[in-house]
Amino acid sequence: MEQKTKEKTFKQMLWISMISMTMMFAGLTSAYVVSKGREDWVSFELPSAFYISTILILLSSICFYLAKKTLLAGDNSKTTLLLVLTLVLGLSFIFYQFNGFNQLIEAGLYTTGVQSNVASSFLYVITGAHLLHIFAGIIVLFKVLYGNVTKKYTITDHLGFSLGAIFWHFVDALWIYLFLFFYFIG
Repeated sequence: MEQKTKEKTFKQMLWISMISMTMMFAGLTSAYVVSKGREDWVSFELPSAFYISTILILLSSICFYLAKKTLLAGDNSKTTLLLVLTLVLGLSFIFYQFNGFNQLIEAGLYTTGVQSNVASSFLYVITGAHLLHIFAGIIVLFKVLYGNVTKKYTITDHLGFSLGAIFWHFVDALWIYLFLFFYFIG
């Protein structure tokens, strides 16, 4: 397959996937808004760990952006360093998300069972679905990092790297949307 055709095809497939994911989260957050009118709705504060995780994922996206700039500048070692930093920040995001879940449990907000409520169940489902996408992003980061270490990517041939960056920035933007949604609507 010709390089330009391959690039166009893969990018279109990625964009269609991201649009589908966006629609799923739009549906979940819409259901949250509709359910907020229930008599048994319980409001809650976002866990402090979610604030930290938000900063971490923003920093990871900045590192990935800088990694691509260094790749295009031909600096493989700096690109590797920035990709490792992106990965560490991504894993730290996951760590703080689970800390946030623990803070919710400590506050008496459960996802299922007698002590659960609709609001906390929605929060767990929506953030849990996002975490699944983050796990996929972590796999992508490992693949991109491996590709960079093995010098698969060059200044002129970096499709996998670019696709990985687009996906990682997408899950970052998705979390920012969810965080702001819960902060202002929750």
